[in-house]
Amino acid sequence: MINELFYMNGYGLYVWSAFLFTFFSFSLLYIFIKIQYIKEKNKFIAKFGTLNSESAAIAKSQNINKEILSNTSSI
Repeated sequence: MINELFYMNGYGLYVWSAFLFTFFSFSLLYIFIKIQYIKEKNKFIAKFGTLNSESAAIAKSQNINKEILSNTSSI
């Protein structure tokens, strides 16, 4: 019974190799995106991590920041 699952009437090699290729591709994509996210997060923290409440209020009051904040959904 388990052999039939792997063999799949002669198509098993194609099906399982396609499955493994897709899994490998998605895994790599996930890893690359996660690495890029961490880099961007660190850049953001380096630039804006030391903002005090007064600086944050000034940044929120600027027109360009209001426009950016109004066009983004909640994260």
